[in-house]
Amino acid sequence: MSQVTDDNPLLRHLIAQHILNQPQQRISFAEYMDLVLYHPKAGYYSTQALHIGAGGDFYTSPHLGSDFGELLAEQLVQMWQILGLPVPFTLVEMGGGQGILAGDVLRAIHDRRPDCFQALQYIIVEKSPLLRAAQEKQLSLWSELRWQTLAEIPSDSITGCFFSNELVDAFPVHRVTIEDGDLRELYVTAHEGDAGPEFADGVGELSTSQLVDYFSLVGIDLLSGSYADGYRSEVNLTALDWLAAVADRLHRGYVLTIDYGYPASRYYSLTRREGTLQCYYRHTHHSDPYIHVGWQDLTAHVDFTALERWGEQKGLQTIGFTRQGLFLMALGMGERMAALTRGTDQPLAERLRRREALHGLINPMGLGNFGVLVQAKNLTPEERDSPLQGLYQPE
Repeated sequence: MSQVTDDNPLLRHLIAQHILNQPQQRISFAEYMDLVLYHPKAGYYSTQALHIGAGGDFYTSPHLGSDFGELLAEQLVQMWQILGLPVPFTLVEMGGGQGILAGDVLRAIHDRRPDCFQALQYIIVEKSPLLRAAQEKQLSLWSELRWQTLAEIPSDSITGCFFSNELVDAFPVHRVTIEDGDLRELYVTAHEGDAGPEFADGVGELSTSQLVDYFSLVGIDLLSGSYADGYRSEVNLTALDWLAAVADRLHRGYVLTIDYGYPASRYYSLTRREGTLQCYYRHTHHSDPYIHVGWQDLTAHVDFTALERWGEQKGLQTIGFTRQGLFLMALGMGERMAALTRGTDQPLAERLRRREALHGLINPMGLGNFGVLVQAKNLTPEERDSPLQGLYQPE
């Protein structure tokens, strides 16, 4: 049960009233998470989204310097080459953050591969008006860039690459639990406390049969008898809708997804009894989604098995899966680190700071353990057989 804490009181009251207006006075956790993060007037990404980075609630790979975007650009340019140098070559960044990654990618391609840059179109899909405003300010010099929603991109129209970094983990998730040997859903309820509305978990029947279909898709049987009563986890149905929309709009090319997560066998491990839901508030994390309402980020790890198998049903072939540390090393991170060690053109303090940032990108206990999934559509056999540099792993 939540206690009223330092948060957005308007959003807390709006959600509580919405819950109390429902016939059963409850909503799915996915609906709650969507309101907390994306309510147009009071949600986290509408009011607090700029609190990202060293001084905010969390940071992402682009906040550690331009190397992440520059190395990603190397992979994107190779995709252009494998596809036969198409014009236009369209990059669709989904969830553009503060625009840092887009700026680094565009700058790297402009400076190092002007031939690719001449063919380039860059689209950002951004749901948050606050972040879009930050992106427009950050990227005002790039005329190759435009903003669209996925709905505004026509079906079968993109030749290039849809890519994202830490997007899918922020999609609203359903929460499920085992109760008396049966699969049940965790809902959100509300009541009036001494200091205002409070939220709590409630258990009920599944809100949709898609939850059962999901576990069939990923090959997990929570009712096998191996999972004890009280076991709880998450199901990201929004990710399936998103991937289907992306696959529909991609005519030919790639989908590159970078995020933290596991294959289904690890995601639904017997030992992960409480699931993967995490809340981030001022660089601390905890597991109570009912405090700091509207002032903290909510995330759940990504089930990469679901993305692979659902993608296959929607016409996407899995090209490969690796971890961010290996991905960046294959794209030249090792050479950058070696050059930094040899270099003397920067002050020692600056070189030490950058070396720490580079290590942060490949640290297997942190960002380096993020998953990197590459899927493709309508590639020729020769194109499919062309190995992507970022997926290369030495014997």
